[in-house]
Amino acid sequence: MLSVASIAQKTNERQAVLEVMNRQNKHWNEGNISAFMEDYWKSDSLMFIGSKGVVYGWKPTLDRYNKTYPDKATMGTLKFDIQKTDFHSKTTCWVLGKWHLTRPEKGDIGGYFTLILKKINGKWLIVSDHTS
Repeated sequence: MLSVASIAQKTNERQAVLEVMNRQNKHWNEGNISAFMEDYWKSDSLMFIGSKGVVYGWKPTLDRYNKTYPDKATMGTLKFDIQKTDFHSKTTCWVLGKWHLTRPEKGDIGGYFTLILKKINGKWLIVSDHTS
């Protein structure tokens, strides 16, 4: 049986992961891709998987976002719907969710994502992002 302290710790960590998602949502909707990327692991080992394949590394992922979403009209307004969070350890979390971009000028788009976050130096960071 989990202790009250263990349950409280898991609740706190889940809240910290959801804060990452809220921050990302906020930065995206401000049109600030650089700030959006601050919750990604600044490493050559960061992995982004999208419809066009795998991109490795923080800078190439940033470049991909900037190329794919060159302006606010293309970025639209982001909404996340978190379906599930699952902690595999005290320092690893898996997040499943839906994303939707409302884009009056370009047409709405959306899909699903699976993120793996790791707690690195006390901060939850996205180390793998599979978005479709």
